Amino acid sequence: MPAHPSVLALVPRPAKAVLRPGHFTLDADTALHIGAGAEPAAELLRTLLAPATGLPLRPSPDGQFTLALAPGLTGLGDEGYGLTVAPHAVLLRAAHLTGLLRGIQTIRQLLSPEALSETPRPDTQWLLPCVEITDVPRHPWRGAMLDVARHFQPVSYLRRYVDLLALHKISVFHLHLTDDQGWRMPVAARPKLTEIGGHRAESQQGPAGSGRFDGVPHGGSYTRAELSGLVRYAAARGVTVMPEIEMPGHVRAALAAYPGLGNQPERSLDVWTRWGVCDTVLGVHDEVLDFCRDVLDEVMDVFPSPYIHIGGEECPTTEWTHSAAARERASAQGLPNPEALHGWFLGQIGEFLVRRGRRPVGWAETGAELPLDFTVMTWRDASHTRTAARRGHPVVSAYHRAAYLDYAQTADPHEPPAQPGTVVDLRAAHAHDPVPEDAGPDVAARVLGTQAQLWTEFVTTPAHIEYLTYPRLCALADRAWSGTTEWADFRSRLEGHTARLDALGVRYHPAHHPLTQPLTKPRTLSRSGITPPSGEEQP
Repeated sequence: MPAHPSVLALVPRPAKAVLRPGHFTLDADTALHIGAGAEPAAELLRTLLAPATGLPLRPSPDGQFTLALAPGLTGLGDEGYGLTVAPHAVLLRAAHLTGLLRGIQTIRQLLSPEALSETPRPDTQWLLPCVEITDVPRHPWRGAMLDVARHFQPVSYLRRYVDLLALHKISVFHLHLTDDQGWRMPVAARPKLTEIGGHRAESQQGPAGSGRFDGVPHGGSYTRAELSGLVRYAAARGVTVMPEIEMPGHVRAALAAYPGLGNQPERSLDVWTRWGVCDTVLGVHDEVLDFCRDVLDEVMDVFPSPYIHIGGEECPTTEWTHSAAARERASAQGLPNPEALHGWFLGQIGEFLVRRGRRPVGWAETGAELPLDFTVMTWRDASHTRTAARRGHPVVSAYHRAAYLDYAQTADPHEPPAQPGTVVDLRAAHAHDPVPEDAGPDVAARVLGTQAQLWTEFVTTPAHIEYLTYPRLCALADRAWSGTTEWADFRSRLEGHTARLDALGVRYHPAHHPLTQPLTKPRTLSRSGITPPSGEEQP
């Protein structure tokens, strides 16, 4: 029989799906048979379907719709699930709760797009096509990073961001909380980090070549309760929130709050009002290490993620070279020069996190500069993934030419301001394989997956975030979950999937709307008077 269009449009594509005749009708009489341990999945199903359908989906031992944990289904791993839809019954099974949560997102996509709407649709029939699906992801790490340090976003939007990630079976929300231009993470022992470091005097790029901004103040920070609530909200949807606290570079906001942490303690600094790479970095005296440990202790209290990202790269060493205290530290540690303090510093922090039962994560510029207990995020060149994996690191591929969503999606001159450099179009995102070509089995086994990045130098609003993120994140999610899929197959499914994005109010790139031609006039998201930064590419 012909494939049901909603099955064809599943994003990401299931590992195996077989269509059967007929459909199951969800209505006011539908009850849930909830197996032991499956209650959180049932609650998520109700929460997600209630706004549009209004269905109670009450529990009943005789319910036609079964949610069950079956630990014996070892072939499904932590996230896989099996879904059988018959005319009079639905069975969703998984070995672990996360698998049930992934299956619920598939059920949402099998329904008509109206099921995703926040608006009640009382006269709509809610039909699930009969299908048998067995689904297991190719990679465990399917991430998306949002930079809220350069431009702050309220926690209400972060929850929406999580909802969209969960729909696409993204497993990791990488929250970039601190940088030269802002510190968003509250630290009770260091209140000035947000009181001073959370605000800068200017926020938008100024005259051509100036590298500065136009004088519009910008700031914001989260409360501990907001972040803890976000973590719980994401976990209920199967998404882990991984925090990033930058060190020893990208710390100008922290130094504005606490100058004594720098290499010139007597110097007064502002929160940085430029893009690019700032040359003011943390000192290497004992007070700095104590500060970092205190901060990370509070971070770990809020974020139970097994992974803690500490940035680690783009750290100019000029200040250490000129600092007598840094030179003395290098000599005392038996290091050949002050530049070697970078690896020493990361080693100190990495060991601290490992002792606390966490896994340190860092950006890598070459794949060979991080201590061996780090999980490495490679971004400059695909070959760095191979380099890091051969050294024994677990690796996440964040290759900028495929996964940096701050780059423009097309070369159209009317695109909103974006990171200068290459165009990362939808096909580039879909084509990216996180496992390098000719990788042997040892290298391939160490590649955890891939991740999209959205740095926000030029991105101030939720609408702009979603314009840049979608549908490119759909392509990355498809590749990370499904492995290699044909371009024509993905485009066919994406055409149906955009109806879901429409129902959710996602302002995705208009070139991918079935009824929209390529851009022919400036978008309302554009901001005038913005010129490219003089600094190099960022993470």
